Amino acid sequence: MLLTLTTTHPPATDLGYVLAKHPARCQTFPLSFGSAHVFFPEAGPDRCTAALLLDLDPVDLVRGRRGTPVEGVTLGQYVNDRPYVASSFLSVAIARVLGTAMSGQSRERPDLAAAAIPLTAEIAVVRCVGGMALLTALFAPLGYDVEAERLPLDARFPAWGDSPYVRLTLSATCRVRDILRHLYVLLPVLDDDKHYWVGADETDKLLAMGDGWLADHPARELIVGRYLKHQRGLADDAVARLVAADGSTEREGDGVAGMGI
Repeated sequence: MLLTLTTTHPPATDLGYVLAKHPARCQTFPLSFGSAHVFFPEAGPDRCTAALLLDLDPVDLVRGRRGTPVEGVTLGQYVNDRPYVASSFLSVAIARVLGTAMSGQSRERPDLAAAAIPLTAEIAVVRCVGGMALLTALFAPLGYDVEAERLPLDARFPAWGDSPYVRLTLSATCRVRDILRHLYVLLPVLDDDKHYWVGADETDKLLAMGDGWLADHPARELIVGRYLKHQRGLADDAVARLVAADGSTEREGDGVAGMGI
């Protein structure tokens, strides 16, 4: 799965300082479920693009620590879309690899890290449970221009029609930390799944990453419910804490009830 982040704010290569990654280097970071690679396919004074490529092995995901298959494993666990579709795996990789940028800190360019600059994020493959309209419902209230291209099942056989996946492009003038935090929360919301157990500590992560934007988001209940894997107790607690912290109001619905929450 691939995420790219592009800016045209001059000098554009200063994006590397905010991300704490050198534009001239390709770096690899081991993760429990694969490897994350960070590199810059373009790095010039007028335009710079950073890429986060997550290499995930579906076989390793369903094998035990000693390399033996886990009891109850089915073929669907080996053959699935997890290696290439943006999901909670990518969210974890963003937090682990770009954690400094998500915090809004930069030792070399603190002013740039705190500034709103033109940014474009492109996610190569997104699974959107709820249809194309959900992309706009989630990202447009945050100030993004949203472009989504439905991907074909197989370009060699157009008669087969479109797949349930899209290529997503988000453009806005915002801080780097903001776009990374939005993606961290909303990618698993779009996928409507998580690869790990969700407990009470996940509520704390949601409130931390949603600080400043989630309480007033028109799709707040949908976001909270999906992020917490539809656990009603956790979702109710999260919404109550958002209301208490931000003085926002309780809502019966969020305008996207028909999108599959």
